[in-house]
Amino acid sequence: MTWRKRFSALSVLGAAALICGFGPASARSWDEIVSEARGQTVYWNAWGGDERTNSFIDWVGQQVQTRYGVTVRQVKLSDTAEAVSRVVAEKTAGRDDNGSVDLIWINGPNFLSMKDKQLLYGPFTQLLPNYRYVDTAGKLSNVTDFTIPVDGMESPWRLAQIVFNYDSSRVRDVPRTIKDFVPWAKAHPGRFTHPDIRDFMGATFLKQALIELAPNRERLQQPVSDNDFAEETIPLWSWYEQLSPLLWRRGEQFPANGPAARQLLNDGELDLSMSFDPAEAAASVESGLLPDTIRTYTLSGGTIGNTSFVAIPYNSPHKEAAMIVADFLLDPATQAHAQDIRVLGSFTVLDLDKLSAVQRQLFADLPTSPALPANADLGPVLLEPHPSWMTRITDEWMRRYVK
Repeated sequence: MTWRKRFSALSVLGAAALICGFGPASARSWDEIVSEARGQTVYWNAWGGDERTNSFIDWVGQQVQTRYGVTVRQVKLSDTAEAVSRVVAEKTAGRDDNGSVDLIWINGPNFLSMKDKQLLYGPFTQLLPNYRYVDTAGKLSNVTDFTIPVDGMESPWRLAQIVFNYDSSRVRDVPRTIKDFVPWAKAHPGRFTHPDIRDFMGATFLKQALIELAPNRERLQQPVSDNDFAEETIPLWSWYEQLSPLLWRRGEQFPANGPAARQLLNDGELDLSMSFDPAEAAASVESGLLPDTIRTYTLSGGTIGNTSFVAIPYNSPHKEAAMIVADFLLDPATQAHAQDIRVLGSFTVLDLDKLSAVQRQLFADLPTSPALPANADLGPVLLEPHPSWMTRITDEWMRRYVK
């Protein structure tokens, strides 16, 4: 069965869902929103550093154009803060009705910033027919973004969790806890590194270490204070001082981001790398970007996980079309397509128990790979620290290690 036929078979699902009384659009039915969206163009501001994701966004644009008459234009960002700054500038200039951003791929500190500044449209998620399939009980990161309640102001579309990828043709002993990285790196000097800490992946590696090493990790769920930061990061910096000179190029240079680190693994310069996408290695093997000897695992105590969301700025002129895209991203057929390692490999945000047998079969039919972990292999998902910790850790690392 082709994807076009699968979408056709599932197209009526969710159309009759009752729309709850959320947000300014609550007086309209979903059919009215669909009608108003036709002919609109959605300027989707999204990180453009991964070609597979860019290709998926292109595919989404083709689908919603065919089905709803909505055009999607990706505005490729190197940092989500670029779009946030643009909306802030528009608000300052009084441009409240005709903004340049319709949809943002967002989470973490950027979401907190926009929510606090009242720069977001919504709540809107309960207006989306496909939102009823979202796992809001077993995947708490779908409703809490870096400790901040989502409150319907952003819609989930893909899951992320830290995993580590290694070349099984060269190494078999891999570090299973953060503390294990120092003795492992001593035995394999220069064969591991993390992305630049100014990149979210690099910062997340330090947050993972902080969670495992902090004397009182409960403090990490609260906004950071000077006293807490000093006390909770003492073991982190002690550990990193030992690890840093054992990293690739003695910790004096770092790959710019996750894809750059993946290339080093493919080139044989690294034996161990990391990713925030559990299916990245399998997808990369499938597309020839990594050798078929790559395997994926997580740490024994679990790793940080979060959800990627889309949000609609308060001054978007195409809110209806933006909601169409957000809802399409939650369609079970879209989620299954995205989880396909030949496409994107993103683990679904949906609760499969809420789906029909036909919808669940879409996931059951997906290809597998020796490099692809099962859900059970991922272990516990650790909650992100409060966003303020990420900012402080990044600043402190730069003070200590950027010459």
